[in-house]
Amino acid sequence: MPLSPRSPIPVPTHETVAAKDKLVAAITDSMAHPPEHIGAAVSGGSDSLALLLGLKTAFCNRGVKISVATVNHGLRSEAAAEADAVARFAAELGFEHSVLTWDHVRRIGNLQGQARDARFNLLSHWAQQRKIPIVALGHTADDQAETVLMRMRREAGVNGLAGIPERRTVGGVEFRRPLLSLRRHELREVLRAEGIGWIDDPSNENDQFERVRTRKALAVLESIGVSPTVFASVAENLTQARKALEWYSFLAAREVLDVQFGAVVICRRAFRVLPVEIAHRLLAASIQWLTGGEYVPRRKAMVDAREVVKLGGGHTVAGCRILIKDEQAWLFRELNALRNCAVPLGQPWDARWLVYGGVADNYQVRALADEGLRDCTNWRDLGCPREVLHATPAIWDEDQLIAAPVAGFENGWNAALTRSEEALYTSFLTH
Repeated sequence: MPLSPRSPIPVPTHETVAAKDKLVAAITDSMAHPPEHIGAAVSGGSDSLALLLGLKTAFCNRGVKISVATVNHGLRSEAAAEADAVARFAAELGFEHSVLTWDHVRRIGNLQGQARDARFNLLSHWAQQRKIPIVALGHTADDQAETVLMRMRREAGVNGLAGIPERRTVGGVEFRRPLLSLRRHELREVLRAEGIGWIDDPSNENDQFERVRTRKALAVLESIGVSPTVFASVAENLTQARKALEWYSFLAAREVLDVQFGAVVICRRAFRVLPVEIAHRLLAASIQWLTGGEYVPRRKAMVDAREVVKLGGGHTVAGCRILIKDEQAWLFRELNALRNCAVPLGQPWDARWLVYGGVADNYQVRALADEGLRDCTNWRDLGCPREVLHATPAIWDEDQLIAAPVAGFENGWNAALTRSEEALYTSFLTH
């Protein structure tokens, strides 16, 4: 069904009025205290168009400015024309519209995942430029069900099965999903009642994509009563369980984890008596804090890491290494993951260290490694394993070590973490 022109408006039925009321109620419940300016990500599909219509109905008389953005990923020839159609529809409603283009270089791997990350980054930058604190997204209960079922296939834990979160922050911008309790067919009923068409992406019928195969499997499950609404309810139940686990994990982290020399030091005696799920969360958050990664390693890798902390031995996971020293487990960046990490002065090294002070010159910041540690004569007085110090920043003039501030060879230089110890602890409450 095309987005424009509008089709004749049918006489509204009780069901369509109820569906529109549900749409507006979901939006106002999600944004009970809306900011002065809200953004909306609109692709031209039925979900995002209904979102935009609901935003107008909910806030048009409350002095809230609404701006619209469409991301053109450049993956389909029709994308530019579809963005133009959204622009015309936004103009009909009286909203400013922007097209955000992904100038991508195709990388090996999950193309849909790459496009998703690019979409969030583009929308975040767009919102920052316009001082928009909240961007609304049109994900529905159907999207939630598909996500939960795909994660079940991957044997996800509580966090994964909690599904798509209602809120997410990227680059200081909050993305909010007010329609997670609504079905797609309800939103389409609202659009039909208003005489509004929508764009159907042909990739939604392509079995090459896991989400499409999952959508078809859900249709079979719905025939026996396991509807997307059921999956959405389960996801909400697990979201509440996740919040309880996050609070317990936050309290446990204060007792079990410490940050030293840029590494996470784990008290093994306390770690051993933790419930498995809490121990898993402490390790996962520590790895994310070290690497800055958004996603946790697969469950099997985390199980192996947890056993090493409890029982002893050595292990590497997600670019990090675990080293056991008596009743302490040191979790730190793996040196091999940093071998090619070299930046000029003034830039973050390993995306988490800033080196400053001294006399600026044509120096580089690289890993200290063993060849640099040999010149740090007092490193043993620090009480830190040499392997941990190997993966700390050092200032080099080609092959000559100028300073290694973390390893006690300051020579007028300092090094500071861009992610604080407190950020590690609070990360348990901000997933």
